[in-house]
Amino acid sequence: MKVSDLKNTIINIKQEFSTYFKERDAEINGSLLALLSGEHVLLLGPPGTAKTLLANKICETIEGGNFFHYLLTRFSTPEEVFGPLSLKALERDEFSRRVEGYLPTAHIALLDEIFKANSSILNSLLTVLNERKYHNGKEVMDVPLFSVFGASNELPEEDEGLEALYDRFLFRFRVDYIQHEENLERLIFENTEDFVPSTKLNIEEMREIQERARNLPVDPEVRTIVKGLRRELKNSNIFVSDRRWKKIVNVLRVASAVNGHSSVNRMTVVLLQHVLWDVPEQKETIRKLILDRVVSGGTDTGKLKLDVFDLKNSIYRCLQNELPDLVACNKCYAEEKKTTDGMRSSRFSGIKPPKSLTFDNTLDFLKHHTEFPNHTYIIGLDYSNLNSSQSFESVAELFRRKYGFEFKISLDYGDKKLYEKEYKHLEERLNYFKRQIQEEEKALEKTLRENIWVSEQDTQEILIKYRSKNTDTYEIANYLNEIRLLLEKPKVFDVSFEKAGEVA
Repeated sequence: MKVSDLKNTIINIKQEFSTYFKERDAEINGSLLALLSGEHVLLLGPPGTAKTLLANKICETIEGGNFFHYLLTRFSTPEEVFGPLSLKALERDEFSRRVEGYLPTAHIALLDEIFKANSSILNSLLTVLNERKYHNGKEVMDVPLFSVFGASNELPEEDEGLEALYDRFLFRFRVDYIQHEENLERLIFENTEDFVPSTKLNIEEMREIQERARNLPVDPEVRTIVKGLRRELKNSNIFVSDRRWKKIVNVLRVASAVNGHSSVNRMTVVLLQHVLWDVPEQKETIRKLILDRVVSGGTDTGKLKLDVFDLKNSIYRCLQNELPDLVACNKCYAEEKKTTDGMRSSRFSGIKPPKSLTFDNTLDFLKHHTEFPNHTYIIGLDYSNLNSSQSFESVAELFRRKYGFEFKISLDYGDKKLYEKEYKHLEERLNYFKRQIQEEEKALEKTLRENIWVSEQDTQEILIKYRSKNTDTYEIANYLNEIRLLLEKPKVFDVSFEKAGEVA
């Protein structure tokens, strides 16, 4: 068997089912992967959501195998599931069942209302599901079972002793009513009841892909993600059994083998959202954790962003000298007052201006003047006569004459050289990251297109999350531009006090 042939078969089955079963892409993907992995699937949801029909049609895609379907009730007996007692065996004083055509000889099974199983069925069912063994009297027989599809309208109650049965279902899906109107319209107004899958999976192909996937290597970053998820889930009081983790890694291997990959890469980890939750309320939390970890691989701009921010703050601290007196912007104050209370006059006294319009250090004062070169200022917060406000140059000259205060508008030579070197290094890192992100995004899109198990919804969300890294690079570039302006000592900061004296 060629892996490419199996992959094309899966793609064809998915297309057939997606045409008929609307808004069920995740359930279709998970069911097919469960079949290939030899795992069990639980479809949980209200009546009338086509859970049983979907499971039934998925089972119909298998050729060369036996199929067993049964609706369980509280009163179901072991004979109905495992086969009737053999009368000939009883004549020999032996306990044995005639299992042909029942669960112990099935390759695929559908058990409707699975949690209605009573204690007389439960123990044997657990052994069949997990060990693939059935104790038929003295004989322990191998069960050829690949997957059991369980359907239920509700979760088992905590005190019913069904926790072990629930844990056997690795894939769990919450099946809801159709949400989009056009899909519902097609379902109820068109004749779609005659759907019969035309593309088939062969039992031997399923066995072969399991064998091929058995020793497929797992990428180191996938190992890191899995271990990190286990810790985070444990901290959130979500406990996943060791048996489930072992099976989960096997599923990732099978999924990767079907894709034709030589190892398990981090995009395949998206599938874990369907195998880790215990109750539906945990689904979105777990999904977000997984997608965040999948997207965070590759180029990480977080450290660069922090380094640029630290450099900017360091330069600010060098330039942020305390002014000898508070300064307030008269024009901003008047405009703020006009906006808040509708007063058109800028003459008012005894009211303290908003803190954002006052300055107590050189850098904030200079930055404000750079942005609003025509604004005027008040010194010492004396609002008895707001018409006595002064220009920026006049304020600077007054501070020099009255307090001997000189504006420090550039860095010391040594600091400037040190910061220029760090700026150049950060700029080179940013340009490198931009190239890396572009290359990674192209590779990511290609990987997602090739991965038949990742749904269109997950693909779009992963790409959107990844593209947010470009937003980070724009923000970093803006920070670097601010740093460059400070290092270049813009002319608007170069105050000429001789000229200021003339203006005053």
